[in-house]
Amino acid sequence: MFFDSWSGLVRVAVVGTCAYAALVVLLRSSGKRTLAKLNAFDFVVTVALGSTLATVLLSSTVALAEGVLALALLAALQYVVAWASTRSRRVERLVKSRPALIYRNGFLDDAMRRERVTRGEVAQAARGQGHADLGSVAAVVLETDGTLSLLTQQPSPDDVR
Repeated sequence: MFFDSWSGLVRVAVVGTCAYAALVVLLRSSGKRTLAKLNAFDFVVTVALGSTLATVLLSSTVALAEGVLALALLAALQYVVAWASTRSRRVERLVKSRPALIYRNGFLDDAMRRERVTRGEVAQAARGQGHADLGSVAAVVLETDGTLSLLTQQPSPDDVR
């Protein structure tokens, strides 16, 4: 339970070092966008990369070459989807959500219900950004990555599209 064999420890050390090095090379070559958390799709890819690395490290049934290929495949697919979403509105709409205005000089209850955000969560975000209450906040936008942005000036309709 606490120790099986030295060979298992050596395998984790060797495979872990190689897999980590491969991941660093893949991330550097694929660009900053691979680990960006600009939307839910990006977040899922980041989690999948971590999960794949953990599987390669801890599962003796997954060979290093298979794990590196899986990491490369995830990075390549992320690159292709990001590339396609910058060139096609249809692809962009498929993989990205749109920001949603949920507070504008008062709570927008329909938008909050649609986005499944509570008043308490908005108040928490305001406190987290240094506002004791929403009195000094003109608007709150639920961003595509799930964060809440507080605006102290009135947004124009184009600001949230």
